[in-house]
Amino acid sequence: DRLVMRFGARTPMLAGLGLIAAGLALFASAPASGGGYLTQVFPVAVLAGTGAGLCFPALMALAMSSATPQDAGLASGLVNATAQVGGALGLAVLATVSASRTSALLAQHRPAAVALTNGYHLAFWIACGLVVAAAAVAATVLRSPAAGSSSAPRQDARVEVLVH
Repeated sequence: DRLVMRFGARTPMLAGLGLIAAGLALFASAPASGGGYLTQVFPVAVLAGTGAGLCFPALMALAMSSATPQDAGLASGLVNATAQVGGALGLAVLATVSASRTSALLAQHRPAAVALTNGYHLAFWIACGLVVAAAAVAATVLRSPAAGSSSAPRQDARVEVLVH
């Protein structure tokens, strides 16, 4: 929240999405054999976790910026419910894509580890592409804070969004 209040929602959102995309791209390049937790999983967890920690407060600030005090609970609940449903739906679609790719490679008599890894790689690349698309939307829609504005946080600060 402090970063959002200081820099606006755009900067932490774009930084967070960049870190998440980097983590997914790194995971998508993991080898089918070799590597281990410290070399393949931990760096991704750090990148994606830090990215999510930057993005989610900015996203919540954006979602709540126009809510009246009377509607704050409803708005917060809708944001959280939408995030849960979107995450579940996204996971289901990516798991289906991954399983389909794995099945297709197994039908071509590829080794099981290679087929499974390639199936996951496809899902991670798709997820990475979606995160990059989200970053493009955020970069296009969100305004930067005014150049002459004070960097001190204000209690009544609102996040500005361009509406076309």
